[in-house]
Amino acid sequence: MAGRYRPKINHNSEFELDLAPLLAVMVKLVPVLLVSSAFVQLMIVETELPQVVQQAITREENKPKPTVVSITFDKKNGVSISTTKNGAEKVEQVNLAGKEFDYAAIHRKIQEIKKNNPEVFKIEFSPSADVEYKDVVKMMDEVRKSRSADVRFPVKDEKTGTMTSTDYMFPEVVFTNMLEG
Repeated sequence: MAGRYRPKINHNSEFELDLAPLLAVMVKLVPVLLVSSAFVQLMIVETELPQVVQQAITREENKPKPTVVSITFDKKNGVSISTTKNGAEKVEQVNLAGKEFDYAAIHRKIQEIKKNNPEVFKIEFSPSADVEYKDVVKMMDEVRKSRSADVRFPVKDEKTGTMTSTDYMFPEVVFTNMLEG
């Protein structure tokens, strides 16, 4: 039987790895990522809430069926404010003033809802895609605090057991439609 052919393999051979294309991609990619990261920001508005309000927010979150206040707004239909309490939903509409939101009417309606639900400090926002950023910020400003120093809302202080008052209406704003694109 004839001998099998065995190729000679040189295990000591060297080869060069050309890293130039990889380095060229990295040199171009890193500045693009650094520049684009300057435009992507997560903004959190930190506000110092009174301790009584913070306790009320925690108390409401721990309830099995908390009262939910939500606001939906767009440039075509205006503002719809929904209050869900004990499974019953009440929806109130604030129409546009011309082509703009009627912030004074919205503020009055929010104050009325807050007076009926003094234990709630969280509101859910659902702005549509056609609402400008400045309008969303203005709407947040309208629902956070009462404009008038005379209008205050009762809050129970858990530590002392007494009732106190605050001008905060809905300082905790949560966006519910962020994943819609």
